[in-house]
Amino acid sequence: METQPHPGTATELLPELGQVVNSCACFNLRKAARVITQHYDEILKPSGLLITQFTILVAIALVGSGTISELAERLVMDRTTLTRNLKPMMREGWVEAQPGQDQRTRVISLTAQGEAALAIALPLWQQAQQNVEDGLGEQRWNTLLSHLEETTARFRES
Repeated sequence: METQPHPGTATELLPELGQVVNSCACFNLRKAARVITQHYDEILKPSGLLITQFTILVAIALVGSGTISELAERLVMDRTTLTRNLKPMMREGWVEAQPGQDQRTRVISLTAQGEAALAIALPLWQQAQQNVEDGLGEQRWNTLLSHLEETTARFRES
C-alpha cells in the first residue's frame, strides 16, 4: 500500500506534528536515551570515557575479541557506525585491530590500556547506574528493563 504525501504547509500540519512528538515511539525512546546518555557521560567524565565507548569496551571485554560484524551484532549497531566509534578508541590505545582469518575481517580486542580504562570507569558507571535505578524506583526500573529487552528482541526478529 503506497502512502501519498500529505498536502499542506508545516503550519497546517502542526496538530499532526504535535501528535508525532507525543506518540512516536522512536522520538520518545531517543529523547529518553539522550537524557540518560547525558547523565552517564557526566558521571563518567573523570574516566575519559563516554558511555558509548564504555559499552563498546564492555562488549569487547565480554567476548574477549571479535570481528566488527560480531561486535556490531552483539551491540545492535551498524558496522559502519561501530567502525567510526572504534577509531578514536584505537587512537587512545584502548582497543586494537588485528587481521582476521581472511583479509576482509579485522579482529578487535582490548589492550591493557583499555582494561585499565574500564577499571577506572566501572565504579563511575555503577554510580550512574544506581542513580538511574534509584530515580526510577526498583519496580519501575525492573519493568522498564524488561520492556526494553522484550522490545529489542521483538524488533530484531523482524
